[in-house]
Amino acid sequence: MHDFMRAIGFGNLKDKIEYQEVLRNVLDEPTEVFMSPCSMKSAFGGMAKEYAHHMGLMAFGEFNPEADLEPEFYFPYLKGRKVTTKEYVSVEKLPDKESYLGVCDEVNVGVSVIFQLLNMKDYMEYSLTHENILRQLPITLSALSISGKVILPLMKDEDQKEQRRMENSHRSQMIAAARQGDQDAIESLTLEDIDLYSVVSRRAKTEDILTIVESYFMPYGISCDQYSVLGNILDVDTLTNQCTGEEIYRMTLECNDLIFDLCINKEDLLGEPAVGRRFRGNIWLQGVVDFSGNGL
Repeated sequence: MHDFMRAIGFGNLKDKIEYQEVLRNVLDEPTEVFMSPCSMKSAFGGMAKEYAHHMGLMAFGEFNPEADLEPEFYFPYLKGRKVTTKEYVSVEKLPDKESYLGVCDEVNVGVSVIFQLLNMKDYMEYSLTHENILRQLPITLSALSISGKVILPLMKDEDQKEQRRMENSHRSQMIAAARQGDQDAIESLTLEDIDLYSVVSRRAKTEDILTIVESYFMPYGISCDQYSVLGNILDVDTLTNQCTGEEIYRMTLECNDLIFDLCINKEDLLGEPAVGRRFRGNIWLQGVVDFSGNGL
């Protein structure tokens, strides 16, 4: 039973039997079927079923001689609609199952971004002719959430927004230089962090922390692909699960200059989402990597 099933509209499943019924529906009426390349020894593959636009359930396992899938694991998914970043990315296989994680170092976040890889078939085909080394490829991130709230935005005029964009651009350049071993950039970033800590500590005495921090993206819990985020809502629409009729909010978030889609069950969101407001919650990060050769 997957914790994030309710994020795609299966919030009222009560026991293992009901979960198995949903899984059987995926196997009986898939909208997508995929298998590992013929040159690979195993008959590993999967099936996916969409329950709304770009949102559904994936099941993975091995195909038996009768071409029936014997599922070993499954998970809900949301596919993003816009490329989030173009960074150096590597793919790592989980030790306990035929599942893969993407790993990239995103300058704007400051930590390694780890996500569940959705297009595993593409990676399997790609890995037959390419070594698993860092390559710069387009990445489209997305996320599921089962707990979140909408909070008010920070009021800024255009001059303040432009200044913020320039500061972010300068900081990204400094971080890139520091990664190349530029000692001046390292010292400059250290001084900036000390000044920032001083400003935040002073303002926190009289202001709420959410009026000081506009957005954040940081690891959450013990799962490497889950994060706690605070981001600006750029777009919002409502999806309906075709099986259960439950309504799902799909939001486009801007978080530390990363733009990605997120979906959350309407019952799990506190507040009314709207463009300009902010979303705060915990997410499970997913992603699609374009292995077609762009950026190589």
